[in-house]
Amino acid sequence: QVQLVESGGGLVQAGDSLRLTCAASGGSFSAYGMAWFRQAPGKEREFVAAISRSAGSTNYADSVKGRFTISRDNAKNTVWLQMNSLNAEDTAVYYCAGSYTHNVRSVYSRPTDYDSWGQGTQLTVSS
Repeated sequence: QVQLVESGGGLVQAGDSLRLTCAASGGSFSAYGMAWFRQAPGKEREFVAAISRSAGSTNYADSVKGRFTISRDNAKNTVWLQMNSLNAEDTAVYYCAGSYTHNVRSVYSRPTDYDSWGQGTQLTVSS
């Protein structure tokens, strides 16, 4: 099972941009569909974005579509989440997740689809 470590969170102002990084180790990264989820205080964990094993398919939550971009580099065992035009509603702990799958192009949006999780990184957007 791959181990995941997120980084790049912090305190930013509304309208700023930030990039989160998820570094994978201990497994065959290219065999995992990857995603970002987030959880705000008092709320359930919610899907943000997903990318297929081959990076040929992506999916985004409506709330971030057009502002966030997920990408990956299998040679670097890394997945990123580029976040632009941040607002206070984006404040949350962001989690990287991996789903071992034989399907090269599938993307998944349910937390239960993922079997590897990072510890999370906090993003706070001040308005």
